Amino acid sequence: MKSLFTLHPYFYKYRWRLLLGVVFIAISNFYAVKSVTFIRKGIDYLKEVNVSNTPSDINEKLVYFALMTLGLSLLQGLFMFLMRQTIIVMSRLIEYDQKNDIYSHYQKLDIGFYKRNSTGDLMNRISEDVSRVRMYIGPSIMYIVNTVMTFGFTIGIMLDVDKRLTLYALLPLPFLAISIYYVSATLNEKGNKVQEQLSRLSTLAQETFSGIRVIKSFSREREWNSDFKNASITYQEKNMDLIKIDSLFQPFMILMIGLSTIITIYIGGKETIEGKISIGNIAEFIIYVSRLTWPVASLGWVTSLVQRAAASQKRINEFLNTSSEIQSGSDKPVIMKGDLEFRNVTFTYQDSGIQALTNVSFRVQKGESLAIIGHTGSGKSTIANLVCRLYDVNAGEILIDGTNIRNLNLYDLRNQIGYVPQEVFLFSDSIYHNISFSAGQTNQLKTDKTIIEKAAMDTSIYTSIMNFPEKFETQIGERGITLSGGQKQRISIARAIIKEPRLLICDDCLSAVDTETEEKILNNLNRIMKDKTSIIISHRVSSVKRAGQIIVLEQGRIIEQGTHQELIDKKRNYFDLYQKQLLEREQISI
Repeated sequence: MKSLFTLHPYFYKYRWRLLLGVVFIAISNFYAVKSVTFIRKGIDYLKEVNVSNTPSDINEKLVYFALMTLGLSLLQGLFMFLMRQTIIVMSRLIEYDQKNDIYSHYQKLDIGFYKRNSTGDLMNRISEDVSRVRMYIGPSIMYIVNTVMTFGFTIGIMLDVDKRLTLYALLPLPFLAISIYYVSATLNEKGNKVQEQLSRLSTLAQETFSGIRVIKSFSREREWNSDFKNASITYQEKNMDLIKIDSLFQPFMILMIGLSTIITIYIGGKETIEGKISIGNIAEFIIYVSRLTWPVASLGWVTSLVQRAAASQKRINEFLNTSSEIQSGSDKPVIMKGDLEFRNVTFTYQDSGIQALTNVSFRVQKGESLAIIGHTGSGKSTIANLVCRLYDVNAGEILIDGTNIRNLNLYDLRNQIGYVPQEVFLFSDSIYHNISFSAGQTNQLKTDKTIIEKAAMDTSIYTSIMNFPEKFETQIGERGITLSGGQKQRISIARAIIKEPRLLICDDCLSAVDTETEEKILNNLNRIMKDKTSIIISHRVSSVKRAGQIIVLEQGRIIEQGTHQELIDKKRNYFDLYQKQLLEREQISI
């Protein structure tokens, strides 16, 4: 239960709704108990009727009892409605707040966190786990308070009428509560297995739809259909196990209710004969026992809900208690000039233990361009990640305008960098909104179509967009599935340049573009980034040869540094790479 204590701030926020709900529960139970007394009075009145009572008197009296019972029942129903409108609505409001808080916290966590945790688990905690917690906040609390109130009002009146009959009438109920507790525990265990299998089924379906191109390309439809069918059969079997246990719940509850009713009638009948109670009291007790049955039966269910909520909240707290390893160094606004320097930077990925960079040093001044080239795994993308401060260095330091980036405002740092990642991610939205994404919610770029079109022209994607039926309003599908690799890369570049960044980082973003289009884009980037700093990361010499400075990486170390011509003249690694790619291009042209 300790994990559920973290919900106290939410309860305090909606404390008046909760208190009002408790008041409504008390009033509803008062009217419920009061209505039963008029049923008892009506039955006792009929027993006392004699020849002196006229039919009109009898009808008038019975109508009075009926109207009072009906009126009190309607009041009970009204306050039950108000009870749900306060407590259940409160649970929905807390669910809304909690989901937003978790989502907001997710946004603050560093990239390493997302590498350690799967997307499915993140989604499950913000959806399934929060829903389970809501069942505790709403139904569980409502039924717990209602049970306490129902027992308090009902048993108090029953004891006042006849203590011995009360004891016998309630005798089966503890057995019912205990039995239902164990049945609920079994249901909870089997229910969790059903949920786990449903998650596997959903994951399998999601992977099928996401990778449908690959499945069709390799003609693997039959195998995947078979896998899905087997997973569905397992889900069905687990569901049947759950249903078999669940089917015992209702009959057993009816049995216990019937047993309580029989005991009430038997013991009550004997006491009526002895003149200790009236016939109306027997009917009154039967109704009271029926009223107590559901609260007792719900104890097992509520206990199960609380256990599941506690487990879910514990999972939620694990992430909420996780703080980002990357913290903003200052709240002071920063306007970047564009000077960038690496001083003896060494970096090792914490999760894998791979040392990506070793003692790397270089400097790029405002208005200059730097190119980084090297084989796969040489550490090129790591430099981009460190400049954006997606990770922090293990040794050495990175300086922006002479200041360590650890001491800069993190939001302003990233907001003034245009980053084109190696793995392009486009949102399932229109082309227009994907390009304008980097402009932010309030920036005029969001609504200035001419700027969006100019960015598309600069990245040589404008003609392709205008050939689409809906042009810039074309919906590109999940992760840009309707576009080619080159089109996605060019849209990603356009997204980076419309914000006019002080520092532009292009991480192998032209790998899917032909050389002619590459030439046009690079020429436009040189014009756009005049007097600004740019870093071009690539494995192709054609992409980096225009840069004012080129560094060659190998296994996380700088092995060569200089201009294109200087590196060609040295005739070392860069020269060999240049010759190899030149030969490959000639063979392709032939």
